[in-house]
Amino acid sequence: MKVLYFHQYFVTPWGSGGNRSYWMADALIRQGHQITMVCGSGHGETGLHGPFLGGKRRGHVGQIEVIELELPYSNHLSLLRRSRVFLRYALQAILLVLREEYDLVFATTTPLTAGIPGIFARWFCKKPFVFEVRDLWPELPKAMGVVTNPMVLKILSLLEWASYRSAHRLIGLSPGIAEGIRNQRVAPKKITMIPNGCDHHFFAKNTKLWRPAGVSDSDFMAVFAGAHGIANGLQAVIDAAVELQNRKRQDIKFVLVGDGKLKPLLQEVTKQSRLENVIFHDPVTKPDLMGLLESANIGMQILANVPAFYYGTSPNKFFDYIAVGLPVLNNYPGWLAELIKEYDCGFVVPPDDPKAFGDAIEEASDNRNDLLKKSQHAKKLSQKFSRERLAIQWVDWLEKTFNEHRSV
Repeated sequence: MKVLYFHQYFVTPWGSGGNRSYWMADALIRQGHQITMVCGSGHGETGLHGPFLGGKRRGHVGQIEVIELELPYSNHLSLLRRSRVFLRYALQAILLVLREEYDLVFATTTPLTAGIPGIFARWFCKKPFVFEVRDLWPELPKAMGVVTNPMVLKILSLLEWASYRSAHRLIGLSPGIAEGIRNQRVAPKKITMIPNGCDHHFFAKNTKLWRPAGVSDSDFMAVFAGAHGIANGLQAVIDAAVELQNRKRQDIKFVLVGDGKLKPLLQEVTKQSRLENVIFHDPVTKPDLMGLLESANIGMQILANVPAFYYGTSPNKFFDYIAVGLPVLNNYPGWLAELIKEYDCGFVVPPDDPKAFGDAIEEASDNRNDLLKKSQHAKKLSQKFSRERLAIQWVDWLEKTFNEHRSV
């Protein structure tokens, strides 16, 4: 089977950012299939470095054929400019659907417009289509207040409905996402949940322990690794840092790794508050990130207090944390909070509560033996989310779709 795989934000493990698509593509190839990955540019390391010709460049990353469209993207872009990039990607993707040779289309969000080439493949080319949903749109942007225009929300709702109805099978990355798809009256037998996972084998051979400038070997280091945007709610970390600085806990450091639209504002707030316990660091490659996490004492799973997030996200950072046996501090309810409590692999604190946040960090710092037990529990939990095992489920889902719908 030859799969035409659409993921606008595809990156390899040697860049920064989530690389679920790389590992899923690799698993597909190891089962004897072929894959062509279609992505945009500017988001991370795609593995291609030659010149763009006619708005795209094409080559191989290992055995994965990659088509990279010249559509630079950044989280710093305005919503309007990002929307234009999304639409241009979708339009160029449609052309590839009509021109390429393939047996099945797989498309993964975000953005929701990723479903458009799959819709065309299903109805105009009579090809099997599998749609993977990483975030519920337009539910999440509506809940966050990012998209408020009624007409835009209506268009997004229509696109969501069309994508779900066109897909022969769907994948949700969290319980809430799978439930959200079912709520659109999609038959349960067409839906499966395959969350993000833990990359045990790759990173076991590619890590070198390190800490950023400003953090000593004796400091207790709490790390957040991810986007610095509205959804991430990183003001909660700043507020906790204020709380601990007031408690004279100079030995506890908060390290925020990544980039995003709100990073300059967060840095300015940190400066104005004269915080000496918050260190910002630029995005790093995945091997370097794992070296940092292995040197850390606790990982921070932080999100804005939006109920739609509680069961509707599957954050890469959480699985990176537990993959290296890092206990997790989580600041919102939901399925990950429930896992942390069940496996006793970290701390769950209420949203928007700097005192509780500070108390948990202090408890972790002052009780290292107990923290070591939580680390062991995190490693145990990570086995449940082994990327290798999840990839087998993913490949099986695509193969079943192809075998059942190849002539539909």
